[in-house]
Amino acid sequence: MMTAIQNFDASVLLYIQDYLRTPFWNIFFVIFSRLGDSAILWIALGLALLFPEKTRRRGFDVLLCLAFAFFASELIIKPLVARPRPYLTIDGLQILVAPLTSYSFPSGHTNASFAAALALTLAFGKKGAWAYIFAVLIAVSRLWVGVHYPTDVICGALGGTLWAWIAWTLSHKYLSAAFLAPHEEK
Repeated sequence: MMTAIQNFDASVLLYIQDYLRTPFWNIFFVIFSRLGDSAILWIALGLALLFPEKTRRRGFDVLLCLAFAFFASELIIKPLVARPRPYLTIDGLQILVAPLTSYSFPSGHTNASFAAALALTLAFGKKGAWAYIFAVLIAVSRLWVGVHYPTDVICGALGGTLWAWIAWTLSHKYLSAAFLAPHEEK
């Protein structure tokens, strides 16, 4: 089973490299990959939502969902699975960014992007769901630049969604929004 998964992953990455990469798309996906670095795009958005009183709770929820996803993915799952990066295991795979020293599974960029996209969708409905466009582009970028296997990205998307759902549910069940709500004048 693991050999079949590894063969699938390798064939997808080599197909992207050999048949889809072009100078334009390489630059495009490197930019989207960078947007996902350290979840900076999503953290900045969550922080920006904290300032207006009417979106403060939504910003808090985005940041909480990101925190849950980070701790589960980066501090628990990645060290347990310890999967090497694809460019270390697939002969002939060339990366478009600097080599990374962390493990590959699951994709942290994808994990954070899907956690934030779900939080924004829950917070803003259809308007928030537009975040999935950026989440998907960041996820695809990790394959395009050659630093993640497809299964890393798939599991990152599923994991980010799961962790965000758990964080959102716990937050809305157990945390009072009073400290995040606008102050009423007396």
